[in-house]
Amino acid sequence: MDSSRSAQRAVIHFLRSEGEHASQIYRSMKEVYGEQCLARCTIFRWCQRYEAGRVNIKDLPGPGHAHVVTNSATISAVDELIRQNLRITTREIAVELSISKGTVRHRIHKKLGYGKVCAQWCPSICQRIRRRREWVFA
Repeated sequence: MDSSRSAQRAVIHFLRSEGEHASQIYRSMKEVYGEQCLARCTIFRWCQRYEAGRVNIKDLPGPGHAHVVTNSATISAVDELIRQNLRITTREIAVELSISKGTVRHRIHKKLGYGKVCAQWCPSICQRIRRRREWVFA
């Protein structure tokens, strides 16, 4: 038996459309799903949503951490902007591409391997070489 949340929501939606009350839906689902059953308050909440006219069983995006897909198009766009202007800021890139500053920082540092040296972006290999030279001359 598929005990995923979306499967259980589909069952709630079906039983609610058949005219079952939330308490009866909870009892029926508790018998079938056992420990994997959604909480009673969750089942009641979904029943209210379906009564209000909701038809989608999936969660709506809520506040919090936005889901951002890292794709090659945005990574290459960030890389192109940096190559055009080595002194560009993360804020300017974020405004240009309409993505958050945190996403820009992640793409620059983790995906592309750039870092700031003397207010200019450079690949991290350059930073390591520069640190070694400073260490040798110190």
